[in-house]
Amino acid sequence: MDIIDKTTEDDFVRARNKALFNEIQHFLSPEEVSLISLNDVKQLLKPTNETYVGMKVVPIAKIVGSEGRYNDFDNHFFPKSSHLKRRWEHVDEAAIKDIILPPIKVYEISGLYFVRDGNHRVSVAKSRGTEFIDAEVVSLQSEIKLHNPENMPDIVRQIINYEKRVFYAETAFGDITDYWCLDFSRTGRYDVIYNHILTHKYYMNQGKDEEISMPDAVLSWFNTVYLPIVTSIRKCHILHKFPKRTLADLYVWIVRYWDSLKHNFGENVSIDDAVQNFGRIYQIPFYKKIINFFNRIILRKAILTNSADNYIKLDD
Repeated sequence: MDIIDKTTEDDFVRARNKALFNEIQHFLSPEEVSLISLNDVKQLLKPTNETYVGMKVVPIAKIVGSEGRYNDFDNHFFPKSSHLKRRWEHVDEAAIKDIILPPIKVYEISGLYFVRDGNHRVSVAKSRGTEFIDAEVVSLQSEIKLHNPENMPDIVRQIINYEKRVFYAETAFGDITDYWCLDFSRTGRYDVIYNHILTHKYYMNQGKDEEISMPDAVLSWFNTVYLPIVTSIRKCHILHKFPKRTLADLYVWIVRYWDSLKHNFGENVSIDDAVQNFGRIYQIPFYKKIINFFNRIILRKAILTNSADNYIKLDD
């Protein structure tokens, strides 16, 4: 084995081990170390247009995902599988010899880049600490700008924060209600709330000579619809049954559930009954929590075993 072959092999082993250690550190939350899928981001952002930009010098740090190879690399573009070794080492060899490779191809959306072609080149570049890379860029238009996300959950949080800012700004919700913690764990929920307020406003206007103002509708919805349901959720102590969910999440779910109960059993179904039934029916059963716990233990053992089997000391 010549010096270059040994160097590229050592480089791949080093990058592969980083992926393994990254996986071990996040074995309870593997989604945090998964490379971001362009398709998942498009489903959330719903880009409105596609524009061919052409050749650009792209910051490596802003390349955060892939169109088709997101299962092969972790969220730092370290290789997750040994089957990538040969191709990865060829690209690494080209970098060592200063051989100029063709530009990668990327999509740009919300200020971030996703690889269409050239995943191995990006992986090698990141491993070698390269700051910029030539790329052929196609831009997908979105009004939301994202800032250095580590993973898909981080993107979801940024989108939710953007939606909250827009909702509060357009409705003056915080100023009207003095309630600043209308928070969600999923995207698209502020549109649901806005529609609830509009529906409430529609019914308030029935039989009125003068139309109810939007601020009055917001305050009325908050006091007569949202707060009573949230108060019942707190009184029935069901929030803890839905880990990582918020009061507003449960409000949306329970409103739908309450409507279905009233449709099936009549208008006399109380909100407390709806909340209690919802908590009993939709909570995660205890046996599933136990199964999930043991699955995490088994997953951790498998990761540790895989790490031991694949780890190669660089000075061997």
